[in-house]
Amino acid sequence: MKNQAHKLTEIVNEERNSPSKTKFITITSGKGGVGKSTMSANLAHLLSQRGYKVGLFDADMGLANLDVILNVKTGKNILHLLKGEAELKDILVQVDENLLLIPGDSGDGIFRYSDEFILDRFYSQIGQLDELDYMIIDTGAGIGENVQNFVDAGDYVVVVTTAEPAAITDAYAMLKIISDKKDQVFMLLNQVKNRREADTIYDKIKKIAEKNIPNHGNISLIGAINKDTSVEKCIRSRTLFSKEFKNSIPTEQLNEAVDVLVAKMERKVLNPKEQSNFGSFFKKILKQF
Repeated sequence: MKNQAHKLTEIVNEERNSPSKTKFITITSGKGGVGKSTMSANLAHLLSQRGYKVGLFDADMGLANLDVILNVKTGKNILHLLKGEAELKDILVQVDENLLLIPGDSGDGIFRYSDEFILDRFYSQIGQLDELDYMIIDTGAGIGENVQNFVDAGDYVVVVTTAEPAAITDAYAMLKIISDKKDQVFMLLNQVKNRREADTIYDKIKKIAEKNIPNHGNISLIGAINKDTSVEKCIRSRTLFSKEFKNSIPTEQLNEAVDVLVAKMERKVLNPKEQSNFGSFFKKILKQF
């Protein structure tokens, strides 16, 4: 009995002392202008409101604009940190109590820094981020190499699209590429008329996927956000609709999508032997360069 109790104490202490495991959620889209960054910012806000510690990394190398959406001022970004021109505390922006913004660079500069000494210094700086429960990665649009690197490095992927034919076509192309690499791929339909329209679009994509994508079964719809004036107002005023209009239909719908996403992530147990923090995430990205 004493041996069993001692063993249980050892297990509990081991779990307490083990490093926290951050879940990395990559938000991407096949086409620009579908509200990907707006969804990223609001999804991160809703997770933070549930008590999770959340980081929001602006990985849109073409147009890093989360600072505009969040209406916060940024000075230096992650490129300055890599170059040794700033410390982590100099670039992090505290958006809310549990929400941090990690500003990105509007260019592919970060991919040029693969020198071992530079990276060792970089990794030693970012240990503070190991405490995060979730890291939301807002990528650029399209299926370019940089976007694919961020998708590959993430634990989970959410593809955002609208009901426009061009957006659906590009989203399908993205799904086809990602589903071959990931066990699960999530879809979030934005600016739809209603849930019926969203389900119709998803069913069409699913039928085409069944014929052309071997791993079509791992594509699932986590939610649909109605086209609504409250969202448009918040985009213009640089505020989050999930914060300003807490009881609006889009906020309720995104909350439901977060419920589904969290439930699916909890069911999938990540490999405990793999370290999952911002440093290991960056190593996965930069190892190809």
